[in-house]
Amino acid sequence: MGWDVGPDEVESIALGSGILGTGGGGNPYLGKLHLLQELKQGARVRVVDPSDIGDDDVVIAVSGMGAPTVSLEKLSRGQECYEAFMALERHTGTHAVAVVPGEIGGSNSMTPLIVAAQGNVPCVDADPMGRAFPELDMDTFAIYGVSPSPAALCDAQRNIVVLDSVATPKWAEHLFRAATIAMGGSAGLAMPYMRGAKMKSTAIWGSMSLALRLGSLVRAARREKSSPIDAILTETDGILLFTGKIIDVGRRTTAGFAKGSMTILGHGAYAGESMGIEFQNENLVARIGETVVATVPDLICVVEEETAEPIGTEVLRYGLRVAVLGLPADPKLRTSRALEVVGPPAFGYDLPFVPLETAKVTA
Repeated sequence: MGWDVGPDEVESIALGSGILGTGGGGNPYLGKLHLLQELKQGARVRVVDPSDIGDDDVVIAVSGMGAPTVSLEKLSRGQECYEAFMALERHTGTHAVAVVPGEIGGSNSMTPLIVAAQGNVPCVDADPMGRAFPELDMDTFAIYGVSPSPAALCDAQRNIVVLDSVATPKWAEHLFRAATIAMGGSAGLAMPYMRGAKMKSTAIWGSMSLALRLGSLVRAARREKSSPIDAILTETDGILLFTGKIIDVGRRTTAGFAKGSMTILGHGAYAGESMGIEFQNENLVARIGETVVATVPDLICVVEEETAEPIGTEVLRYGLRVAVLGLPADPKLRTSRALEVVGPPAFGYDLPFVPLETAKVTA
């Protein structure tokens, strides 16, 4: 089982993952260019089903670490994640049979495909988020018991830090966040190192395929002059939360994150109303007036109103006409155990998680 990634698939995955990134994960554009160059030079990239991985096989997840705002000015060398991947192989004396996406959202959809090209290994069609989250402990691998160590971090100057042992995923976040800030605010991460059985029991299956389908549907809708937003909502069982114009953005890069808020003035069916969205790399809470209509871990996706082009929190600006989409999170992120880590209180909000479909009914 599996499928090959060609230039057309790259375009669709980059677009679909931008939607799933909920404003974070970094812009896929530069990663897309890098991956297309790898393919042009003859690399083969194959995506395989999690069931194709043996229970005792070693797999390693990779992703970029840092604030999306930094990636706009500090370009990647292009080898950071692969060198972190290889550092874990050296450290453990083992060979990984596949690379796993550390998150599907944004540029981190491109990262494992690039590592697959550079290392001549397949990429698993799964991830631990089904979206993007800002912190290392905020994924299903960590939530459901995968050890956070060993792990490796590599920067553009080939500085490599290997975390041999760490007490908890939260401690891994603290230590590697400090290292990433020292590395200039962005680095390549290889984490976690795990066996196939653990990956299969904890991952969200089919996330790379979902990004591919979403991107393909949006591209087809644009060609056919139909609604790309309707295509997204139909595929994901999502809800249109709001349409309007961005009239205010407050954003700052602090402690390794892009934090802030935006205000959207409604038009059309939402004329006379306003929506506020707060974010930490990713969009976390959306309110119409004082009414909360969506919260993390459900996906709050801000896209361009006509084309459904995803808009990252690092490029928000006054005047953009946008649609705000609410997409339900994977069930693995909605359990009581998961909500302790990725629910609103985990980000400092004194709010309960109310599933998107329920919140919208009462909005």
